[in-house]
Amino acid sequence: MENGGEIVLTALALVLVIEGAAYALFPDGIKRVMAAMQEIPASTLRSFGLAAMLTGLVIVWLIRIAGA
Repeated sequence: MENGGEIVLTALALVLVIEGAAYALFPDGIKRVMAAMQEIPASTLRSFGLAAMLTGLVIVWLIRIAGA
């Protein structure tokens, strides 16, 4: 069984792989998205960020209980 530190580092590494792939494969698309984000109110971005975080937590929780 892995310890908590290994799990966190693995998760961080996967985030970097996915983010890096997006920047490497679609640099112009990333620029367009970032420019469009300037027009979105901070409260909306915060809401989407919280929703993404909660969705991720639920997925991790489901994976952890399924593996138990």
